[in-house]
Amino acid sequence: MIRNAILSTVATLALTLPAAAQDTLRIGVEGAYPPFSFQQADGTLAGFDIDIAMALCAEMERECELVEQDWDGMIPALLGRRFDAIVASMSITEERRRQIDFSDRYYQTPARVVAAADADFTDTPEGLAGRRLGVQRGATHQCYAESMFPDAEIVLYGTQEEVFRDLVLGRIDAQLSDSLIAQESFLSSDEGADYAFLGGDHLDVACYGEGVGVAVRQNEEELRDAISAAIVAIREDGTYAAINDAYFPFDIYGGRPAGN
Repeated sequence: MIRNAILSTVATLALTLPAAAQDTLRIGVEGAYPPFSFQQADGTLAGFDIDIAMALCAEMERECELVEQDWDGMIPALLGRRFDAIVASMSITEERRRQIDFSDRYYQTPARVVAAADADFTDTPEGLAGRRLGVQRGATHQCYAESMFPDAEIVLYGTQEEVFRDLVLGRIDAQLSDSLIAQESFLSSDEGADYAFLGGDHLDVACYGEGVGVAVRQNEEELRDAISAAIVAIREDGTYAAINDAYFPFDIYGGRPAGN
């Protein structure tokens, strides 16, 4: 595919740039969150998060190594120094800031509920009461589902792919996830043909934070600020737009977070 060929070239260039007398920057990625991060047929990683990570490395003139990590273990692995930063669609929240630090955001999209197209309930607390609602464990959607839908049965999964699978199998009545993930990975697929968004956007700063940023350990301000500056630079020179347009039909950088 042309898109993958272009992005593979970007990744290769980034990985071969001189390290500017610094150690290799190890970046934790998930690899199971399409279209942001996924494995291609040959086992190589691709996706919006992957290309953003490589573009940031190129901008900072840092040699980088991608390290795959299950979502549940992302923050412990960062704190345990398995890698130096996380580029895995991780929302910037106050709860996470008690453990780690974040760059400025690199995108912001709302969450939405998905259910069968002929569902006879709504995406309200009353509508989902007694319903089985699937979310990815440890994601901000778990926080929001537990606080907003206290009378729903919240079913937790290790990956978003497992959430969509059980929705199709009828093991859950609805699921809550990033709207772009739902549209690009499920609703636009053959499996999602009989499903649709239920209700509108769900935005909440308390759970969803200020957008998605690159996570680093606390007290590593130099790395954090270098990444934030690189985000600004790739937004200004068109690199971000080129990556964005390879995956999405509109700019997912987003506006001011709701509630701020």
